[in-house]
Amino acid sequence: MGFARTGAALALLAALAAPPAPLRAALSGAAQLRAPSRAQHAEYVVEVNKKGQVTRVRAGKPSSDAAFNAITYGNALQVFIRTPDGRAVSGTYRLGYDYDPKTHNVRRTVALIHAGGVDPDAVGAVSAMAEINRRRALRAAQQEHAGTTPVNTLPDLNTITGGKH
Repeated sequence: MGFARTGAALALLAALAAPPAPLRAALSGAAQLRAPSRAQHAEYVVEVNKKGQVTRVRAGKPSSDAAFNAITYGNALQVFIRTPDGRAVSGTYRLGYDYDPKTHNVRRTVALIHAGGVDPDAVGAVSAMAEINRRRALRAAQQEHAGTTPVNTLPDLNTITGGKH
């Protein structure tokens, strides 16, 4: 399948994929996320491994809403990109997120920038974060068993995404 057909297939897959949940989702506790009152657009250039997992966000164009940017960045890290027949094409992709304030829906688009040029064996960003959390939980359990208080710190963003951010 040529690049033009692959791009068309990816666009079809993106159109058929379920869009991210509306931004009116409740957060834990009493905090509530407010939906933006204006249309928003954010774009990310991501690297994808041979399994279709995003391994890192290479670049991004943020919208004017910080909460929308945080949600779309988190979603971009979790995306699996596959063709309609289930194949994964490692390479660089552009993910676009468009928010419609009338419907409160987000439309996600996927476009192949170029195939290859990335490490096809790279660990997916979600897998890397899961491993960091597993190690942190193990360390906390060991400290609890030893009678010391665990230190709760967030991992370095560069460690999670595999590059400068």
